[in-house]
Amino acid sequence: MASSSSSYLIVGAGVFGVSTAYTLIQKYPNASVTIVDRDPYDGDNRTAASWDWNKVVRADYDDLVYCRLALEAQDIFESDPLWQPHFHKAGVFWVCRSDYAQDVVNNYKKLGRESDIQVYTVEEAKKLYGGLYEEANYDGAKEVLVNRNSGWGAAGDSLRAVTREAMKLGVKYIVADVATLQIDNGRATGVQTSKGEVISADNVILSTGAFTAKLLEYSAARHNLPDLRSGDRITAAGITTGMVTLDDESYARMKDMPVGFQGYTYKHKSPFIGSLPPTKDREIKWWGRNIFSNHRQVLPGRVVSAPPDERDYAQWKVPTKLKEDIDDSNRLFFGSKGAHWKYEHHRIC
Repeated sequence: MASSSSSYLIVGAGVFGVSTAYTLIQKYPNASVTIVDRDPYDGDNRTAASWDWNKVVRADYDDLVYCRLALEAQDIFESDPLWQPHFHKAGVFWVCRSDYAQDVVNNYKKLGRESDIQVYTVEEAKKLYGGLYEEANYDGAKEVLVNRNSGWGAAGDSLRAVTREAMKLGVKYIVADVATLQIDNGRATGVQTSKGEVISADNVILSTGAFTAKLLEYSAARHNLPDLRSGDRITAAGITTGMVTLDDESYARMKDMPVGFQGYTYKHKSPFIGSLPPTKDREIKWWGRNIFSNHRQVLPGRVVSAPPDERDYAQWKVPTKLKEDIDDSNRLFFGSKGAHWKYEHHRIC
């Protein structure tokens, strides 16, 4: 696949697709690199999970490999002029209910990296950031990890910026709905769009996120290749986010807040949940604890987890139960302080 004269077709213009295209065109400037996506890269309402107000940028992982990879990425966010304007080093505040904090500290030591990481007792942590988290839920907490070198990135802004840069370097961007893979002699040679157009390339890379299992089902049916199906290898999952626009008083109190994590363990029957600091538009975001699939029949007798068929994946149609999940996240971080906030956006990511 590594050839300066090869052609590459990348299906999907989210973070995986765009970063792959950007890397390929830099490494092989004479190659033909094409991205195809159902939405314009600068569209106002995209389905890519990475098209979002903000995402966490951190390297405080208890897994050594993830920690190393994330540090490499964070170094680029901090130093590369393309990414730097979109990174906000707000820090993270992580309520730990396991040995997570010590594992993170040990990983940084193993990798020879210094960071402004500190571990606090619960009582000490309640006093940090002007007592912002004094009403947070600390049930079962062992300690609190604070890493002031972590933060968040303006996700949609950085995705657009990198896409523009990739296009300047020669990447072609096609807006089209991909229906199936094009298979010749057992090999992917391109895609067929919903209008019947075939886009061909020497190498086809799927960066199709939650659409992947459905795409493979349709491709397997068209070419009579049952092994092409994803089976139990891929399951599309969603999580709910919610946003509130802060009033002047709340914004003044929270504008310098870190990214917050509630780190639950298996015995708490909950994954970690989180909150992100206000954007320039004063919007604060949470994500909930419920990670869910959407299994449905996409072809006769074929059931996979896939987004709804609506053009925008019905990402703004959030059921009441999932909205309540965001209410719960708010309470677990801010207690009574956020009780009066009114949510303006909910999205399934």
